[in-house]
Amino acid sequence: MEKREIVNAVFQQVGEIAKTADFVEAGLSSFDVASLCKKGQLLRIRNGFYQLPGSEKPKEEYLLSRFLPQGIVCLESALFYYGYSDFAPRAWTVAVPRSFSRSIKAMGSFPIKAYYVQNEFYRYGVASSEFNGVPLSVYDRERTICDCFKYRTKLDSEIFNKAINAYVADANKNLANLSKYAKDMKIYKKMMPVMEVLLNGRIS
Repeated sequence: MEKREIVNAVFQQVGEIAKTADFVEAGLSSFDVASLCKKGQLLRIRNGFYQLPGSEKPKEEYLLSRFLPQGIVCLESALFYYGYSDFAPRAWTVAVPRSFSRSIKAMGSFPIKAYYVQNEFYRYGVASSEFNGVPLSVYDRERTICDCFKYRTKLDSEIFNKAINAYVADANKNLANLSKYAKDMKIYKKMMPVMEVLLNGRIS
């Protein structure tokens, strides 16, 4: 099989973006990949990632899934996703382990704001969903609200207040999980007085 045919077969298998490892697994060498780039048969979009020349620019959601598959959508981006905020963040807010600072720097100009989370709580409350048709990991409603309290000083006060009130009004909320998460994350004493006022206000 010709090298160009191998390249096309790789993209048919993996999608819009391919990694160097994808080409190597298909039988090409790193030298072949570099040579194809020089010939204009491959377009390097960042270190180790490529697309076919003339292809449309991939959606940010797809780039995020390929560049940082370990990332979990959180805080401002998660609030917007759940409808708890009408402010579309300029950058994706994503949770990663504390050891991933180098991976974040390697993303270059990609619009991302990282929250470095200790390993114990990195996967806590994670769910899977689709963003513009692209599967991504995202913290569930209760973890997102807990994070609002945990990172309250980093959030705009209007975004924080709107998010908390929207959660209280959400028919899909799970107060048992919220209480459990808050206790495990050691923010229960900080969060519950605020939540109780809002919840009691709706009941009365």
